[in-house]
Amino acid sequence: MENIPTWLAVVALALVDKDGRLLLQQRLLHKHHGGLWEFPGGKVEATEKPRFALVRKIEEELGMTLDPGTLQPAGFAEEDGRQHIVLFLYTASAGEAEPIAKDGQEWGWFTPGAAADLPLAPMDRELLARLSA
Repeated sequence: MENIPTWLAVVALALVDKDGRLLLQQRLLHKHHGGLWEFPGGKVEATEKPRFALVRKIEEELGMTLDPGTLQPAGFAEEDGRQHIVLFLYTASAGEAEPIAKDGQEWGWFTPGAAADLPLAPMDRELLARLSA
């Protein structure tokens, strides 16, 4: 029997700076949920463990190096659509490095209240609410 994935694993990072602000980025317009804000991250490749995929994606998108041992699981959210997506959220404390928008996306540091006022992707809004509870 052919192994056909029925769901897509995606990882995201709630990176918190010393002032308690969260790093969020705005999705590129040509992507799913284009223009909405999200926690940075991306797809998990078939041969990757989620936390290592997150380290890879943060380096690719924001030029930041993370220690996989510092990533703490914080929850997950699910979205049905063309493909069932499960988004795994991790948290970590930000170091001194500032993000670089390698894909040309906008990014910023937001208090949880300011983040809640942004137009967020649906799963990111759900996960932000859980972080803030």
